[in-house]
Amino acid sequence: QVQLVQSGGGSVQSGGSLRLSCAASGDTYSNSYMGWFRQAPGKEREGVAAIDSLGHTTYKDSVKGRFTISQDNAKNTLYLQMNSLKPEDTAMYYCAADKIDWWLLPRYAYWGQGTQVTVTS
Repeated sequence: QVQLVQSGGGSVQSGGSLRLSCAASGDTYSNSYMGWFRQAPGKEREGVAAIDSLGHTTYKDSVKGRFTISQDNAKNTLYLQMNSLKPEDTAMYYCAADKIDWWLLPRYAYWGQGTQVTVTS
């Protein structure tokens, strides 16, 4: 079992920055692959960024160059640094973890509680 607790998020103007955090506890073997997802009202959950235990990363095309996923293994914490935010980035953001390499597919076994990110123009 893995517990994921998110923090960060909030409201920011277009062009601004936010950082999301996701603290993991429990069976860390199940954290081999971690990702960030988002879901806007009326839309499906979509993968934003993912990382494996070796630090390999992948990103949704629309956030490449603006978002950075990283992890602090000593703290068992996942981060998402979001720069140059746009109104279309507005959504509920979720972190996720699994021992299977789902990467950007929303099939992870463990999910955080979600945190709202709102970008105003």
